[in-house]
Amino acid sequence: MANKYCYLFSEGNANMRELLGGKGANLAEMTNIGLPVPQGFTITTEACTQYYEDGGISDEIMAEINEYIVKMEGITGKKFGDKENPLLVSVRSGARASMPGMMDTILNLGLNETVVNTIAEKSNNPRWAWDCYRRFIQMYSDVVMEVGKKYFEELIDEMKAKKGVTQDVELNADDLKELAGQFKAEYKAKIGTDFPNDPKEQLIGAIKAVFRSWDNPRANVYRRDNDIPFSWGTAVNVQSMAFGNMGDDCGTGVAFTRDPATGEKKLMGEFLTNAQGEDVVAGVRTPMPIQQMAETFPEAFAQFKEVCQTLENHYHDMQDMEFTVENKKLYMLQTRNGKRTAQAALKIACDLVDEGMKTEQEAVAMIDPRNLDTLLHPQFDTKAL
Repeated sequence: MANKYCYLFSEGNANMRELLGGKGANLAEMTNIGLPVPQGFTITTEACTQYYEDGGISDEIMAEINEYIVKMEGITGKKFGDKENPLLVSVRSGARASMPGMMDTILNLGLNETVVNTIAEKSNNPRWAWDCYRRFIQMYSDVVMEVGKKYFEELIDEMKAKKGVTQDVELNADDLKELAGQFKAEYKAKIGTDFPNDPKEQLIGAIKAVFRSWDNPRANVYRRDNDIPFSWGTAVNVQSMAFGNMGDDCGTGVAFTRDPATGEKKLMGEFLTNAQGEDVVAGVRTPMPIQQMAETFPEAFAQFKEVCQTLENHYHDMQDMEFTVENKKLYMLQTRNGKRTAQAALKIACDLVDEGMKTEQEAVAMIDPRNLDTLLHPQFDTKAL
């Protein structure tokens, strides 16, 4: 049997972490337990290792990626570059161990001039379409081609100054269309070629960028400090898009099922209406606390609380999640065991025993002994701070 290098989310599970990476394994697991996950496929960590051995993506792996693109088009009912019903995807890295310094996410991949006009017309929302396109050009240029973000940020700031506005969301469709043109000119000036229009070419470029990021200086330093072998490689997740930036009935957020600082059992997180994932972490706009989502999106929030409970019951641990709301409908993009302070780790471990989710032995094993040291030092009273 020849190696299998691609898995649909419906073909994997949480135990395949070594092959699918943490993100891919959890997307597969969430799909299996029936949560609303935008579908897609994962390219395995073995494909990454092979990429370094072959000095590129081999014909065999490329053929399998193309085969899975067709499968994904079948599942979503959309096609790459199609004039009627175009498929847009996100591309994310995901190693088996959490790895800061890996490739940033690329959203809205599959857009070009034709597709952007198609989705503008179909959705009757040109502002959203051009917002997606300018974001995609910016991310692709920065992440895949390594043209720095700052060049694009300067162009956005100039545009806002010209229009006399302070927020990105105040720019209209024409402004964003003009920005997309400026971004492409910037790309050509820096790279020397036109911005790629073919969605397949964009996708292969993004996949190679994920593989390359496994060997970037930041990743190498982190691996060395944390004893992560180079041979593990990283997986690539190709997922159909859910849009949080289509208007005021959409949004995106990140949340923990418990407080990662204290361990208290309450939902903690942030939510931004009319935004895409990067906006929450980029700090461009101030997000609202997750509880406020109950006022703006009561149905999606109620469903989200159920999902949180389902995930905790399933993983028997605090979860750190990313999600998007598109036209008031909830989509789960990621879940993983959340990072926490030593104080929170202790409280959560004890609570999970009380809740019958963990045995005492399992709870003890959850806590990193190195972290306990921090609890033995004098602490400031949090209320006083």
